[in-house]
Amino acid sequence: MAERRLLVLFGSQTGTAQDMAERVGREARRRHLRCRVEALDSCDVANLIHEPLVVFVCATTGQGDPPDNMKAFWRFLFRRSLPAGSLCQLDYAVLGLGDSSYPKFNFVAKKLHKRLLQLGGNPLLPVALGDDQHDLGPDAVVDPWLVALWDKILALYPLPPGLEIISPDVRLPPKYTLHYLPEDSPHPDSDSLQPPAPRAAPCELQPFAARVLSNQRVTAPSHFQDVRLIEFDIAGSGITFSAGDVVMIQPQNCPEDVQQFCQLLRLEPHRRFVLEPTEPGTALPPLLPQPCTIHYLVTHYLDISCVPRRSFFELLASFSTDELEREKLQEFSSAQGQEELYSYCNRPRRTTLEALWDFPHTTCAIPADYLLDLIPRIRPRAFSIASSLLAHPERMQILVAVVRYKTRLSKPRRGLCSTWLASLNPEQGDVRVPLWVKKGGMKFPADPATPVIMIGPGTGVAPFRAAIQERVALGRRGNCLFFGCRYKSKDFYCQSEWEELVTKGLLTLFTAFSRDQEEKVYVQHRIRENGRLLWELLSTGNAHVYLAG
Repeated sequence: MAERRLLVLFGSQTGTAQDMAERVGREARRRHLRCRVEALDSCDVANLIHEPLVVFVCATTGQGDPPDNMKAFWRFLFRRSLPAGSLCQLDYAVLGLGDSSYPKFNFVAKKLHKRLLQLGGNPLLPVALGDDQHDLGPDAVVDPWLVALWDKILALYPLPPGLEIISPDVRLPPKYTLHYLPEDSPHPDSDSLQPPAPRAAPCELQPFAARVLSNQRVTAPSHFQDVRLIEFDIAGSGITFSAGDVVMIQPQNCPEDVQQFCQLLRLEPHRRFVLEPTEPGTALPPLLPQPCTIHYLVTHYLDISCVPRRSFFELLASFSTDELEREKLQEFSSAQGQEELYSYCNRPRRTTLEALWDFPHTTCAIPADYLLDLIPRIRPRAFSIASSLLAHPERMQILVAVVRYKTRLSKPRRGLCSTWLASLNPEQGDVRVPLWVKKGGMKFPADPATPVIMIGPGTGVAPFRAAIQERVALGRRGNCLFFGCRYKSKDFYCQSEWEELVTKGLLTLFTAFSRDQEEKVYVQHRIRENGRLLWELLSTGNAHVYLAG
């Protein structure tokens, strides 16, 4: 009998496609298939020719781009040199997650499906196009598609004699077992809980712990929005970047939330443990030291402030001993309950920690072994770099708007990363932030004679500050900036810097302060007023135009 094995590969930017891939993996295990779930860039693409059965789950980002963790796979797959029949033994299915309000809806899934077909692959089903805009979200397409997929797969790989599909009422084993170490076992130095100093260029699996040099509020104290200009010391990191590049920052949960979470789940923060994979061949989670403390796990790894997904409630329901709570959790995890789940979670941006508060009997029954199945890891956040190495060697600066807003919940919503960054005070000792750099989507012209028109309202001006610093250091003129904010006196970021460059003739600056007069004035008004100048720069100077918001 053919080996009953399935490989589930995902390309995910925000975690939704990964969550969906994990769901496919769980459903495969219920059908007794040997199953691996991996990011597309973690798998050796050359081995695809040996895989009999693969499900691809992929999101589309930006303007029809593949997510970061499938870019290498994407480049390989579209090599012209790949022979037409190279995947002729492969049975596959593609599940796309997208948003039909974007012009390139599910572009990556459609293109992947077509390419696999060109390479000789055999599609089990038409590509599934999950849509965020549907009233029931992507599940409206995914649920029936998965039913059809399992019918096809079980026709090809029937259940072995004597085995039945494991009922949804039976909880699957956790991905890892958490073994507590004896309280009196020798403690490693606290430093071992820090990521090791990178030997190669810093990356997600080996970030650089950059020291915070300054954390300055650049909006007036009376202004509603708190915006920070934060400077990091990157000396000795090997990090290089140019204008338009992006820094990725790995945030952490605030101490109050960590404490509440541990109290709710009756966890002892100081307890140390090691993780052991339940199935051989499962990799341990990266960035978690072994051994690790509960405090480190909850502070640096578990995303207790994210809005929980349907799969969270599904697993939570399986722990519930309280009938009322279990009924509600089962409703949230059912196809019919998705509208109610949206109203409970997504619309008010309720966090995982707050959801756990609402189900206290269930929460205190969560086995520690399931923590990593229940709660996703904290994802890194991207910020445009707001400085140039030519102007500030061995330094990096970012402009951060601290995210804070109200929903119908009494407590204001706060952005995890921006709130954490704003709280860091370099005057209170050695404060460090794990970071690494990624190439950005903006490329500034190499020809020094090419003028540059930059439109950057609010914190959108960050990448243009880097570009202007870089271009001025290289002696390039033709720098034209349109900047917009509410008030000249309250949120005109980097005002003195711009004014000095204007005085020196190195910058042409147009400003729009929307609330400083009766009629609201925005950057588009200033663009229209200066249409003749812009047309001249575009038509005779071949100017490049950049827009960031």
